[in-house]
Amino acid sequence: MITRRQFLAGSMTLTLLGSPLFSAIAEQKKKRNLIIISLRGGMDGLSAVPPIDPALEQHRPDIMVRKTLPLTSDFTLHPSLRNFHKAWKENKAAVVHSTNIPYKMRSHFEGQDLMESGGHKPFAEHTGWLGRGLEAAGLEGLAIALPMPLILRSKAHLDNYFPTRLSSPSPNIMKKISETYPDDTKLKSTIERVMMRPYSMLSGSGSRKAYRLAETAGKELAKAEGPRVAVFDINGFDTHAAQGGSNGEHADKLYNLDRIFGQLRTHLGSAFKDTLIITLTEFGRKIEQNGGNGTEHGYGTAVLMMGGLVKDAKVYADWPGLNRKNMFEGQDLNATIDARSIYCSAMAMAFDTDFGKLQRQVFWNDPLVNLQDKLFRI
Repeated sequence: MITRRQFLAGSMTLTLLGSPLFSAIAEQKKKRNLIIISLRGGMDGLSAVPPIDPALEQHRPDIMVRKTLPLTSDFTLHPSLRNFHKAWKENKAAVVHSTNIPYKMRSHFEGQDLMESGGHKPFAEHTGWLGRGLEAAGLEGLAIALPMPLILRSKAHLDNYFPTRLSSPSPNIMKKISETYPDDTKLKSTIERVMMRPYSMLSGSGSRKAYRLAETAGKELAKAEGPRVAVFDINGFDTHAAQGGSNGEHADKLYNLDRIFGQLRTHLGSAFKDTLIITLTEFGRKIEQNGGNGTEHGYGTAVLMMGGLVKDAKVYADWPGLNRKNMFEGQDLNATIDARSIYCSAMAMAFDTDFGKLQRQVFWNDPLVNLQDKLFRI
């Protein structure tokens, strides 16, 4: 049985999905890259994008973020996010604050299931919102070759690439293996479709380090015939103790995130202009620090967006403030924007698909708001 520690402390992973060469519908659409970065454990939006409000320091005297980077007259940025800030100054980054998926029960297991499935009840869905979105948009890829993360699961024929530490068999060996199976077997079909991948995606030493995974993703996404979707998983945002302010555990995690931002931008090259990078987390943190100079599970948080498809450098928020009467349950930043509206809008833009169609087929026609015109350069 998996333990809570194992669940939260796994190594970073990357999944690349779907080459447009294998979908007639994809060939008809402009290639726009969508990169999701899952920040598992509950990313503290009040630390990543602190509001300029003296009430925050009253609640967090020992973990207040100092020497922040300027954003607006109301918000600043954690100093670990320098690549993000550089993109902000170039009008290629934005923030949606006081947002979250509609989940309020503070369990990692339940929250992470819902952030991937986009569903209403934990563990009730066996597909993910991104997989269903790709299916609705008709963007199929290859056959499944490795275990697919929940967020990408659907009924469509999708393929994912996971960098391993071992080299994969050469194309000649793969061909010989396939010839040993009857033509009508599913395994033979799967092997043959995996063989369609560029050999560069199947070989090499592999790495779980953030900058190496981001380099791999950037180079592959930059190719006209390459994948158009990437999903990163970063663990460790469950900072119950020693969270820190400008330095510390949370700052280190944000630094890893920012390094991904920087490497993606570098290796995407000119494809950066047709890319959206967006973060995902299961919930935020409580406003008040705890006795271990950390924070407990909360509700509202922030979503970071970066790329040439970002419309303007803004902090979008229906900001509730930090007065206790406006907090969720008197202890959390409230979430005033359903984060699924952001993700549905992102898919509609990136996949060139009707928002209403995605709303119906991916999110059960829930009352989401089309934010494409506000958030993205279409």
